[in-house]
Amino acid sequence: MYNELPADQHHEVEQALLHDPELAATCADLLLAQRTLDHLRRTPRQRTTDFILQYSRTFPKAG
Repeated sequence: MYNELPADQHHEVEQALLHDPELAATCADLLLAQRTLDHLRRTPRQRTTDFILQYSRTFPKAG
């Protein structure tokens, strides 16, 4: 999925996918999930950050 295999193992996986429909379907599902997750937001919304900072100000300062 991340093209991390050496060339010889990559070829073996390709062959397995060609001959095992269940494996190929599982791989397709994982690739779809990977693409979906890659498009998700990776940073919080500014409003979320503001709420956290506001909440943290309710605690007494140490020292």
